[in-house]
Amino acid sequence: MAATLWFTGLPSAGKTTLATAVREALRAKGARVLLLDGDEVRRTLSADLGFDAASRDENVRRCAAVASLATASDVFSLVALVSPRREARDQARRLHAEQRLAFFEVFLSASLEACEARDPKGLYVRARRGLAKDVTGIDAPYEPPLGADLVVPPEMAVGEAAAAVLALIAG
Repeated sequence: MAATLWFTGLPSAGKTTLATAVREALRAKGARVLLLDGDEVRRTLSADLGFDAASRDENVRRCAAVASLATASDVFSLVALVSPRREARDQARRLHAEQRLAFFEVFLSASLEACEARDPKGLYVRARRGLAKDVTGIDAPYEPPLGADLVVPPEMAVGEAAAAVLALIAG
């Protein structure tokens, strides 16, 4: 049975990297998979939204709606999205529960310092120079999950983390 896997954490925590590894592992098992990457979603489905709190919540709502539709059609939905507000993520979980769909929150717990050190897109550098605003972890808050189904520590290798995610959904 398909499920929605919601990967959350600070920018550059490794959400898309882990979700991509899980996608490949699921596909190798013959599963159908949809990956909703935060950057891609912002360029398409949520191109009309800003980065204020209301827009971020709406982005999460849209992703949750798409994920629930796919999961209901027996497609694994992997959502790699900062989704900084706990309440918005909880609403995504409730939407799935209302439809009796499996939902797992995966928290990549990398610290701000670790994410800044990675910074593949230069987001934190731009934020520190005042060239980007509303950057989660710098001048916009991130609320870590209180009851994530899986917490991935920053020192865990991608392959090991993907195996942990697969074990989680296998029950």
